[in-house]
Amino acid sequence: MTAKSITKISFIFAVLLTLNACGNTIRGMGQDTANTINATEAAGKKVARAAQ
Repeated sequence: MTAKSITKISFIFAVLLTLNACGNTIRGMGQDTANTINATEAAGKKVARAAQ
């Protein structure tokens, strides 16, 4: 293997690793958002029950 081909392979590996990390971050943000919505909904139901 030449230095040029090793550099290309390393670059491709780094790009794939970065894209994977971004995907995990976006997935985690989606889960956090869903949890926030669920908690807000539950709090709203508690307030509605307390007001009755």
